[in-house]
Amino acid sequence: MTRSKKPKSPNSSDSPTSPSLALSSLHFRLQALEEEHQWLLKQIGRKRNELKKFLDQMRSLATEIFQRGQPLYQKLTDLDREIHALFDEILTARKLGQQTKERILGIYQTLQLTGVISPKFEDGDEELDELFGDEEPEGSSEQSAQDFFSGGDSYGRHDDGAETSPESSPKSPESRQIRRTFLRMAEIFHPDKVTDPETRMRHNEIMKEVNRAYKEGDIARLLEIERQHQMGDSFEVEGSSESDLKRQCERVETNNELLKKQYENLKRELRSVRNTPEGEMVRASRACEKDGIDPIEQMLEEMKLQVQSTEKIYNFVRDFRDKKITVKEFLRGPVRMGRSPEEMEDILDQLLEQLHRISR
Repeated sequence: MTRSKKPKSPNSSDSPTSPSLALSSLHFRLQALEEEHQWLLKQIGRKRNELKKFLDQMRSLATEIFQRGQPLYQKLTDLDREIHALFDEILTARKLGQQTKERILGIYQTLQLTGVISPKFEDGDEELDELFGDEEPEGSSEQSAQDFFSGGDSYGRHDDGAETSPESSPKSPESRQIRRTFLRMAEIFHPDKVTDPETRMRHNEIMKEVNRAYKEGDIARLLEIERQHQMGDSFEVEGSSESDLKRQCERVETNNELLKKQYENLKRELRSVRNTPEGEMVRASRACEKDGIDPIEQMLEEMKLQVQSTEKIYNFVRDFRDKKITVKEFLRGPVRMGRSPEEMEDILDQLLEQLHRISR
């Protein structure tokens, strides 16, 4: 007796676990990940250009300030050195009573304290050491000024140009993924793997870009290079098996996580740069230019006034050295020509208020 076969369910092909539906779901997922991937690349490129533009503006502004203000700065430097030399000569060569000498020394120190002339440190001068400090803190203002005026980019990078971030540390998962991407591209584009001279030359140029991006931890640039020079779209969808589609989804998802972190790092770096004193100067400069004001010319006018004031101090001290004025006149004069700490504090408050008003 022959057993009859059980009829096949007409809806069995539409089961949620059928291969066709699983593939369709993976196709949609891969498409969504690809769209996110392209959006992230676009945003990273935009933010990278924004950061570069801002840094270029900082360098340009610093260069212009240095070039236009250098003659005045040099004049102030020369006057400062000459005033110190005059006081040294007065205090060492001129015959003065002990009380008079102490009062002249007090004037000399007051000029340094109020910023009219630069502070001078001498061995055993404990009072000045306490007031000014005897060591330059780490990351001194002198070094900062050198970096600023030379256009040095010290924001988040080593001297060799490589970015320094927790995500790019050698042992991090992100670093390992970037290295895997780099090695995969080196396997494809290494010049030694081809014999044709023209192809070898093209691969050599590609590897230069790859090495630069890898050195900077720029996963976005690595992926852009890979897609640009490989075989168009890196992801074959039609005819792919379910396991192939899953691997492709996982790969794009991993890369997208790296791109998200790179995007956030760029945003943080841009905010950090904008909040530096140099960044504040750029923002204030933009605001002034919108109002038709030359901010550098305003700074130069302030420097000119400072030069004139310092010249008066220099002439007064020189006249005292040459005995053209009496001790009594000298003790009465320079303090008035200089600025007291209270006056300096008022001026500083006014400048900060003006800068805050301009920056808004």
